[in-house]
Amino acid sequence: MKEAILYKKLDEKRVTCFLCSHHCLIDSGKRGFCGVRENQNGTLMALAYGRLIAQHVDPIEKKPLFHFLPGTSSYSIATVGCNFSCLFCQNADIAQAPRVRQAIFGESATPQRVVDNAKGAGCRSIAYTYTEPTIFMEFALETARIAHEHSIRNVFVTNGYMTEKGLETISPYLDAANVDLKSFDDSFYREQCGARLSPVLKTLERMKEKGIWLEVTTLIIPGLNDDPERIKALAAFLVSLSPDIPWHVSRFYPQHQLMHLPPTPVKTLHMARQTGLEAGLKYVYTGNIPGNEGESTYCHGCSKPLIKRHGFSIEKDGLEKGKCHRCGAPVEGVEM
Repeated sequence: MKEAILYKKLDEKRVTCFLCSHHCLIDSGKRGFCGVRENQNGTLMALAYGRLIAQHVDPIEKKPLFHFLPGTSSYSIATVGCNFSCLFCQNADIAQAPRVRQAIFGESATPQRVVDNAKGAGCRSIAYTYTEPTIFMEFALETARIAHEHSIRNVFVTNGYMTEKGLETISPYLDAANVDLKSFDDSFYREQCGARLSPVLKTLERMKEKGIWLEVTTLIIPGLNDDPERIKALAAFLVSLSPDIPWHVSRFYPQHQLMHLPPTPVKTLHMARQTGLEAGLKYVYTGNIPGNEGESTYCHGCSKPLIKRHGFSIEKDGLEKGKCHRCGAPVEGVEM
């Protein structure tokens, strides 16, 4: 355990946490919505600090980040816990355990050890992923600082529900993020995730303003967020931030409390991808359907393939120093 950051002590030993947009008011002896921040006699403690439930070497494409150090490895870590309660959570056994079962578990780790492991594995980045990195911000922050000292980049895979202060705290060390924009409908966020839409939109805007490399993922769920007009509105919002933002539209498979729903039809993913391209986004990808042409990167100038993908394997073809060698059009990203 470690004393939490970004909270305020109140009267009667209560505290308010302003790390994420739930702004939990927590009585002594109680925990916040995430289940990993506990008020112990008027002091907010980060219960999951230094207790990792995952340490893996992943391709950066798995995050998914397609325009950030493509073809490199990322040392991926997580603790238990999440500040969302998504009915379709694919990692519910670890993400929801603290909130549902009051369970905190994981192997002991230090920030320095994580960085050493990343260096030893030849990873160019550390990814804070699998669960929501905001809720283990104390550990992520210390790790990210050390990582930068060793020229290792830092990546968040996040639901984007951090506060402005939370983003300001990590942003000096945050090089890239993939943010889940789960829908462009606030009722979807309330009913399916236990959250709200507007804080996520604000985070996307702030990340873009701060120069953090940004990619966005939307899991398309049949009957819940696959309405063509909502998808069109979401794409238009991304274009208003920047047409350079890569958008990953991903296939849903039955998970957690939505086992009764079918997998997303491939034609729905094609519709969403085409909608994004027609809206003006330069790069729109289909996810969870290996071998689909929507996995690859195409030049927005001449439409020729530049990076061919199958699952997490990649082959560069026609891309030189961040430009299409056929027509010279730039390919936005980091070390493309």
